[in-house]
Amino acid sequence: MKTVLFCGGLGTRIRDVSESIPKPMIPIGDKPILWHLMHYYSQFGHNDFVLCLGYKANVIKEYFLNYKPQTYADCVVKGFGNQVEILGDPQQDWRIAMIDTGIWRNIGERLWAVREHVAGEDMFLANYSDGLSNVNLAEMIKAFRASGKIACFTAVRPSFSLHLVDMRPDGKVERIRASQEANLWINGGFFVFRKEIFDYMREGDELVEAPFRRLIEADQLMAFQHEGFWRPMDTLKDKQILEDLVEKGTMPWLLSPASRAGSVEAERKIG
Repeated sequence: MKTVLFCGGLGTRIRDVSESIPKPMIPIGDKPILWHLMHYYSQFGHNDFVLCLGYKANVIKEYFLNYKPQTYADCVVKGFGNQVEILGDPQQDWRIAMIDTGIWRNIGERLWAVREHVAGEDMFLANYSDGLSNVNLAEMIKAFRASGKIACFTAVRPSFSLHLVDMRPDGKVERIRASQEANLWINGGFFVFRKEIFDYMREGDELVEAPFRRLIEADQLMAFQHEGFWRPMDTLKDKQILEDLVEKGTMPWLLSPASRAGSVEAERKIG
């Protein structure tokens, strides 16, 4: 199943870091967040990616064109670098289509621009490419298949805390409560689509506005609720939280070898 990753945004909310590189290339530990996300998908057996490039597209292209797995893995070098043996887990055999979809396009326009690259897929995955999660992708796809609907997104709890105010039109405050106390769910940016998604889109549409409204009206949109780990990288604080997890070696988005094998087998059975 192909995975479309939206990599073209400016990352204005984390501009101090992303002015020189596109947001998906911001490093978390020694690897870009984009690498972590692609590795997450590959743990479930999805190794065919379509990258929707835009802002500083050349930076992402150069990263993969010059990618050397031995830079990140334990290895044995012979002949002064002429022979390299990678130790540990085998490196993923990723197929990566890098498509320049323009700088100023929104997410919907980027998806529309690469529709020919998923034309042969009955179903495909998509992601905003600016956050990480341990959502069980195999279970999400299984639930989506069973629903018969056209689109699905992961619904998550907000990672931030707000004070919610209930008040009357005259300004009288009736209640103030923490956002954790409310039954709040937001779009976590992990999607599964059937090819019919394009029937609900029009050129220029932003993905979750007009197309999702049409899907809701047709009862063709579902949410997969996820209570586990989810963290976007919208701010420097978010980046630091993800960095701390990497430094501690506690990365929820990485499956154990046993869980990885089970997830790939589950995907093989349902796919």
